[in-house]
Amino acid sequence: MRRYFDGLYAAADDPYGTRDRWYERRKRALLVASLPRQRFRRCYEPGCGTAELTPGLAARCDSVLAADFSAHALRAARQRTAALPQVRLAQHRLPEDWPVGERFDLVVLSEVGYFLPAAQVQALARHCADSLDADGVLVACDWLAPFAQRACPTEEVHALLGAIGLAPLVVHSEDDFCLRVWARDARSVAQREGIR
Repeated sequence: MRRYFDGLYAAADDPYGTRDRWYERRKRALLVASLPRQRFRRCYEPGCGTAELTPGLAARCDSVLAADFSAHALRAARQRTAALPQVRLAQHRLPEDWPVGERFDLVVLSEVGYFLPAAQVQALARHCADSLDADGVLVACDWLAPFAQRACPTEEVHALLGAIGLAPLVVHSEDDFCLRVWARDARSVAQREGIR
């Protein structure tokens, strides 16, 4: 898998067109809008790629740890986040380089889980459960269509993440992708704000 990503990022700074495609910009906006709180303390974004989502998360978080295993992607991410002091970048391979011992109130797994076999997704889910604070939120957003590098179906990835016992808050599904948000606090946004 490393060879695949190194080849992608060596050939183009933005191999998935995340910067320019309306599909990608819209998906990022939906993800950020789906977060159940206005502010978060610490976010972990593994698989950040070129960090196109990271600025949107940084606008809502006091600090963001954005990570990827591709050195090529991280070079672009460094440029993308240079003006964001609350963003820290790291080279992590999942699930083995998960920052064990660090606590987060937001974990965002965007377009990453399906590259891992089911056993590694289970390990990833355990790390999420162990790292999330008492008010923690977990987000998964994943492509649905088949492709050659897929190791696990999106439905299975989301089922394994959902099995850690968090309350489901958001399910947004389209023909192309599925976005899910789980939280330790099962209250809706309206309930959290005392509207109902």
